[in-house]
Amino acid sequence: MTAAIRQYLVITGNYWAFTLTDGALRMLVVLHFHQLGYSPLEIALLFIFYEFFGVVTNLVGGYLGARMGLNRTMNIGLFLQIVALGMLAVPAAMLTVPWVMAAQALSGIAKDLNKMSAKSGIKLLVPDEHQGKLYKWVAILTGSKNTLKGVGFFLGGVLLMTAGFTGAVVFMAVALGLVWLASLFLLKQELGKSKAKPKFREILSKSRAINVLSASRMFLFGARDVWFVVALPVYLHTVFGWDFWKVGGFMALWVIGYGFVQTIAPRVTGSMKGKQSAVLWATTLALIPAGIAVGLMAGWSPQVVIVGGLLLFGVLFAINSSLHSYLIVSYARGDGVSLDVGFYYMSNAAGRLLGTILSGWIYQSYGLGACLWISAGLVAIAALLSLMLPERRPVMA
Repeated sequence: MTAAIRQYLVITGNYWAFTLTDGALRMLVVLHFHQLGYSPLEIALLFIFYEFFGVVTNLVGGYLGARMGLNRTMNIGLFLQIVALGMLAVPAAMLTVPWVMAAQALSGIAKDLNKMSAKSGIKLLVPDEHQGKLYKWVAILTGSKNTLKGVGFFLGGVLLMTAGFTGAVVFMAVALGLVWLASLFLLKQELGKSKAKPKFREILSKSRAINVLSASRMFLFGARDVWFVVALPVYLHTVFGWDFWKVGGFMALWVIGYGFVQTIAPRVTGSMKGKQSAVLWATTLALIPAGIAVGLMAGWSPQVVIVGGLLLFGVLFAINSSLHSYLIVSYARGDGVSLDVGFYYMSNAAGRLLGTILSGWIYQSYGLGACLWISAGLVAIAALLSLMLPERRPVMA
């Protein structure tokens, strides 16, 4: 086993462990506070700082990764998630909205430090001329992460039913603490540290390709979260009458399947990974939420329309996401890669923030159908922006 593969496995293992707790915590918060009587908009507000600080973290985190090394930013992310989980293990009387929002803010910082470090680290382990291998490694990392996030959704529902909210967060904090200790010893010390000390003003990308891709990513992820984050789980529970096991289990299976499709995206998209592919797959994706909304308006069976439509949306969104994840790593500079990747995932976090706020507000005010129409519009904007991307050469094996 080469040194590069060993580091890839350590990075991936860290990312997996973190993702399990991240997915479980999101499901725990949504279901637990819905159970306490919080409205969809109030639940969405609990995640505002999580997403907002993700925007800030990706900007500053990319700079810190280039200055300090990606091993340190990844380990800091793991540690902050442990602290965030500990904050939620307090007595129920202390779980006020400001307290939970603060814990979610810390978790958002932790998540994006971890993700930025993992995605940037892969760039440094693959020679630039091996674009095919880079695409496959990024697809495996991204897809496996989302598969485990789905497992985390299911884990969150199970832990809430069996151990209660406090018991669940304590269990996850202890498990992640063990992963953090192992990472301190196993992760290469100077991974991703820039040879030339970057200046703080360099956190804003000067690359047209990265700016365009980042804008497209923002609308793409806003389109997913506008109906997936709050509206869908609440709809499944209140309209379909599903219990927490079914809601958590269904969403877990969706994300697991979504992650699997991401890992095989290189086989689906073929050898060309540039503007044409990005435009084609985004345009196709925009048709799905619009089709679901039309089906609901026509009075078709909601169970068939939503479940079937969500499966189609998951497949197409996974391909779009995996293609974008490869493109940013490919476009990024070799020295100071975390600056470009951090800027890109800042836009990703901004899209999630936009989608999260809209998910609670639009669903509470206008229902799931309106969330779906907005989702279709946001994907269409992402497709239009992709027209401005530069062409890429065919991917080499």
